[in-house]
Amino acid sequence: MPRKPTTTPRKLPQQDRSRVTFEAILEATARILVEEGYDKANTNRIAERAGISIGSLYQYFPNKESLMTALIEQHSQEMAELVATKLNRSIDSPLEIVIPEIISAVVAAHAINPRLHQVLSEEIPRSGRSEQMQADERIAELLRTYLERWRDAIQPQNIDLTVFILSQTVDSLCHAAVIEHPNFVSNSQFEREVSNLLLSYLIKPISEY
Repeated sequence: MPRKPTTTPRKLPQQDRSRVTFEAILEATARILVEEGYDKANTNRIAERAGISIGSLYQYFPNKESLMTALIEQHSQEMAELVATKLNRSIDSPLEIVIPEIISAVVAAHAINPRLHQVLSEEIPRSGRSEQMQADERIAELLRTYLERWRDAIQPQNIDLTVFILSQTVDSLCHAAVIEHPNFVSNSQFEREVSNLLLSYLIKPISEY
């Protein structure tokens, strides 16, 4: 049975010079993915684009899979941080304020590098995207905490199901809008429409309080 390739970096940079090389490798990987796609990315081309020897690349990354893992982790954490910051600051704010802010943050996160996000989401084998799933779980946990805080004001009572529906709806709509219809997110109408959709699902009628 063939051995599964490792997806962890061989070593992490400790000094400034090493960090520069590490980031140059990831940047070169991202550029090749954006320009040519996952299938065309290989360690030799990445090393050449980064301006280093293949031996230097292998000091940090033993294979293509470990490179993809590191890049997904970097990109996913950058996206998750935008949403997490918004949720952490808004734990005491009502749904009518927080939902539009979350949607705005998710749109901004998807727009960081939309083509790279598309490749990482759609072309990388799912088995290589555990870091992306970890970032998604981080956001889901923050959303669960927020909904628990406002449980009396929301209509659905199954919090886990509600978190799933909200996460999947927001991520799918924002991903499709940014990638397929960027004109939709060029003004605030898209965010308002999605906010109205989610608030109508979430908010309990006043008569039920």
